[in-house]
Amino acid sequence: MKKEKIVLAYSGGLDTSIVIPWLKENYDSEIIAVCVDVGQQEDWEAVEKKALASGAGKFYCPHVADEFASDFIYPAVSAHAKYQGTYLLGTALARPLIAKKLVEIAHQEGASAICHGCTGKGNDQVRFEMGIAAFDAEMKVIAPWREWDIKSREDALEYAAEKGVPVTSTKEKIYSEDENLMHVSHEGGDIESPGNAVNYETFLQLINPLENTLDKAETVSVTFQNGRATAVNDIPLEPAEVVEMLNRIGGVHGVGMLDWIEDRTIGMKSRGVYENPGAAILMAAHERLESLTLTKETIKLKHTLSMEFADLVYSGQWYSQAVQSILRFVEHTQQYVNGEVQLKLYKGNLLPQSVTSPNALFDEDVSGFGEDDLFDHHDAEGYINVATLATKIQQKKGMFQHGHTVGRPVPGYNI
Repeated sequence: MKKEKIVLAYSGGLDTSIVIPWLKENYDSEIIAVCVDVGQQEDWEAVEKKALASGAGKFYCPHVADEFASDFIYPAVSAHAKYQGTYLLGTALARPLIAKKLVEIAHQEGASAICHGCTGKGNDQVRFEMGIAAFDAEMKVIAPWREWDIKSREDALEYAAEKGVPVTSTKEKIYSEDENLMHVSHEGGDIESPGNAVNYETFLQLINPLENTLDKAETVSVTFQNGRATAVNDIPLEPAEVVEMLNRIGGVHGVGMLDWIEDRTIGMKSRGVYENPGAAILMAAHERLESLTLTKETIKLKHTLSMEFADLVYSGQWYSQAVQSILRFVEHTQQYVNGEVQLKLYKGNLLPQSVTSPNALFDEDVSGFGEDDLFDHHDAEGYINVATLATKIQQKKGMFQHGHTVGRPVPGYNI
């Protein structure tokens, strides 16, 4: 009788490496390891050899960094997506694309299930399974961390040693890391406790610690067309090339590092360290250009939607109706976001230099102190009379006292 096939989301790290022998023991199926290249720096031949040596019957490695940059990173930058106003969503943006490729290969191979190595405490289990459901609602999903007796990464190391599976993690360096074109994330080990002051030099990959950054500032220019970066320092580049170049430039100057305590989708708080040099530069430059080319009302609406958008993406809903609708709105606004932005990079800082655009809403004649045809200084008097009318009425009715509104204090609060 022919064995069933299981497609495994494989990274070559500790968790997915031990999944292969566990699946073979518990499901007696052919394991197809799929490592989706979303821009992480890997020796793909070595990854394939390791997967096959660990027991996989077949290995796939779709190279989709260009698609990741064009269809996921760039829209997120245009939407100014920052989870809780801070995290640039590097992992959350890659998972829906990986899920899409897993389903494609599962269909191609006639696989009956897709397996991932996400823990039961993390966000990625939600993101992967949301993404898989968007393309095949009937596909079975296997999540070993929700089934096996392994309780910790220390247990996982012991299981790997028992099964003869080579891993790079050790009990001394037990970080859980995720890398793609947009970022590198680090969790676990001494990072886990917010009370620990960690030594960044021991694990940062893209970014120089501030102590090792250059003592000389560097100015970088980014050119945008319809909200999408098309050139860096006047060099035309494709989206993935833009992110790669800005990663190199920003990393030298310590730009784009985040040590942060976040609220996971399932309710717990966790600490992680994130490296996002290129994305941080892109986001800062794009925001600067929008401040010049979009109206106050549009910026306000975008800001409101960006917070909701980030929450949705963080929780795995990239393919949802809500996310896709927000992206359509954002795309419409980007027709005005054209021009060039210059930023100075120095010791982890992004300092604005200049911004120019053919769609600039700044008018030097109107905004300056001199006379112009569109605005008469006397016009302000009527505006102020209207704007202050409600305040004047309240004052006449005795509703202000020493500059504050008169009222009863909220029960339970001493004001």
